[in-house]
Amino acid sequence: MKYAYYPGCSLEYNALAYDVSVRKVADLLGFTLEEIDDWNCCGATEYFSQDELTAASVIARNLALVEPDVDQLVAPCAACYCNLIKVDRLMTNHPATGEKINEALAAGNLHYQPGRVRIRHILDMIYEDVGEAAIRQKVVRPLTGLKVAPYYGCQVVRPITADNTEYPTRMDELFTWLGAEVIDYPAKTHCCGGHMTQISELQAFELIRRLLHSAVSRGANVILCACPMCQLNLDAYQGRVATHFKTNLRVPILYFTQVLGLALGIDAPSLGFGKEIVSAEPVLEATLGTTLLQSAPS
Repeated sequence: MKYAYYPGCSLEYNALAYDVSVRKVADLLGFTLEEIDDWNCCGATEYFSQDELTAASVIARNLALVEPDVDQLVAPCAACYCNLIKVDRLMTNHPATGEKINEALAAGNLHYQPGRVRIRHILDMIYEDVGEAAIRQKVVRPLTGLKVAPYYGCQVVRPITADNTEYPTRMDELFTWLGAEVIDYPAKTHCCGGHMTQISELQAFELIRRLLHSAVSRGANVILCACPMCQLNLDAYQGRVATHFKTNLRVPILYFTQVLGLALGIDAPSLGFGKEIVSAEPVLEATLGTTLLQSAPS
């Protein structure tokens, strides 16, 4: 199984744990990720509000760079995934706009045929293409005792998904296969606030508090993310949210691929553990019964 790989900007720095865990899991599960050569930023959310055609052209450039012998692209970041698939559908459903985008791409000797590349989020690709039987066979460290709250966020289920948009279950099922206790909670697709922390901290803090409280009050001792922005908001602002609302909320926020990697027997340091702000070490040692993170980087 070979896929083009679009890591996106966040996975180069603050979400490095996501990138390294995705690559480690890929190696172990037997699929090949070929990073797109000379990829560029997807523009996140702001660019579309400034100039839609330019934003779409910048995103389409990444699709045009996918090698001709590869017809599927994997994006771990929910925002990148959303933007890439949105532009592919824009060009497919609105040929006139697609022509304008290709006119812009032609300046760099590029062209993209809408629909040529199937855009996948890493969660859906693992769920569909690797599948339950193969994953169960690879489990060497069952997650028995670990209570996980899968957090999908608002973007990975938004544009097009084989899962249920309002009530997705694929991450839930995946971690059931791994032996974890999956916590069901109503906020699993609620927005984390995105960049709201830069606009209205109080509004952002309330959104974050609702998510954390919803999961923790139902027994979760770990929240799993599939998006760098979600992980950043829930992890980096957790202390300030707790102070503001005078609560003692403290729960590790991890990428789902990190914990998947643990179950598959990959050592914790190489999965990026230790980079999170709210340390996962106490919870994982208490539930899985071993000093998994002993040699993790500071």
